[in-house]
Amino acid sequence: MQGSATPIPEPDPSLRDAVELGFPSSVAELARLVRIPSVSWDGFDRGPVLQSAEAVADLARAIGIFEDVAVLVEPGPDGQAGQPAVLATRAARNGRPTVLLYAHHDVQPPGDPTLWESSPFEPTVRGDRLYGRGASDDKAGVETHLAALRALAAARGDFDLGVVLFVEGEEEFGSRSLPALLAAHRDRLDADVIIVADSDNWSTDVPALTVSLRGNAAFHVTVSTLGHALHSGSFGGAAPDAMLAAIRLLATLWNEDGSVAVPGLAAYTGTEAPGYPAEDFARDAALLDGVRPIGRGELNAQRWFEPSITVTGIDAPTVQNASNTLLPSVRVRVSLRVAPGQTADEAFDAVSAHLMAAAPLGAHVEITDPDLGEAFLIDSSGWAAAEATAALAEGWGSAVVQQGVGGSIPFVAELAREFPAAQILVTGVEDPDTRAHSPNESQHLGVLKRAILGEALFLDRMNRRS
Repeated sequence: MQGSATPIPEPDPSLRDAVELGFPSSVAELARLVRIPSVSWDGFDRGPVLQSAEAVADLARAIGIFEDVAVLVEPGPDGQAGQPAVLATRAARNGRPTVLLYAHHDVQPPGDPTLWESSPFEPTVRGDRLYGRGASDDKAGVETHLAALRALAAARGDFDLGVVLFVEGEEEFGSRSLPALLAAHRDRLDADVIIVADSDNWSTDVPALTVSLRGNAAFHVTVSTLGHALHSGSFGGAAPDAMLAAIRLLATLWNEDGSVAVPGLAAYTGTEAPGYPAEDFARDAALLDGVRPIGRGELNAQRWFEPSITVTGIDAPTVQNASNTLLPSVRVRVSLRVAPGQTADEAFDAVSAHLMAAAPLGAHVEITDPDLGEAFLIDSSGWAAAEATAALAEGWGSAVVQQGVGGSIPFVAELAREFPAAQILVTGVEDPDTRAHSPNESQHLGVLKRAILGEALFLDRMNRRS
């Protein structure tokens, strides 16, 4: 909800000037990071992810405040080495708290290069935005932490605040080695406050603290009907091909209005969502003329507090390679967003049971490769949230909105389990037109500067707190 109408103080001039003076360097550093194609997914070269981690480590060392900076690799649940993370630490002095600053340096695959207006790994400024894969999600989060620390050091000298900079290398691929990282380096990661810079803001002018996150359950569904492919002219109209069965099966996941139709999937009703005018939603979601939103009720409630199901991939012949063939098997990737208050296991079981029961025409259905992450409700009643709200308001010149987010950051629940005494704050550098994960992802440079100043002001407040 919107903050109060209390007048917002001007930011500390020494910190403001330090951010302003260092901002050209911040943009240049972000551009250098964007040039590194650090895609963490299986099937992509691991070399650029290591290069990206080493680049972040070098930038952390250059600040001159850390006692130790290391690039770490731990195994995932399959025993294979995870992607490299960066851990930099300095101990608190004189009773000051310790703040852990989290971001991730890996990025999504670029997708179809023809859909980009400029090369995805060639950072390009157009207007007030820097375009490139990872420019916002989440290399701008990395740069926000680095630049805020530089500004604090420039304005305050040798400060007493304890700082842990933790920049993960496989968030976009499920953070599979994160539990091993947390377990192996728990003492060095322990902190009083954790800032996760991996969310978005209400607008380019209004900052937000994220207080709820949906969980996720992504998995493969394979639908099979035939022992082998058949000529569609000889057998079409009598033999049920897998594409027909898959389409009919997937259609059972939604009601006519597009809301989910799976028994057992729950919505969260503990908080009301602020209004999202239909015309603003149509603009932000890039709806074509005449296209209507799906579902029913308040749009923000649908995005933040209700489950959703998306088919994100289909293994099938391309149109160019299509032949007159009945397909024996079709595989799809299903992405389920889980409302706060329901576990990912419960939601996955509900969808799995629905799909198995709804198989049409006697089709064989196999569900494999589940990737689950928990939803999370963040307690915003503590002193850290109050300090962050004040600091962000000063840095942005606007009251802070507490918002839910429809996306998932499953490791937040893991951080809360591992460090139950820490206060967790979820901030970010994105805005409604960032297009994270999509072609033409970009970072609004005004948002980046305000995010850096807001975080620097927060760290300064922590440096004065005992």
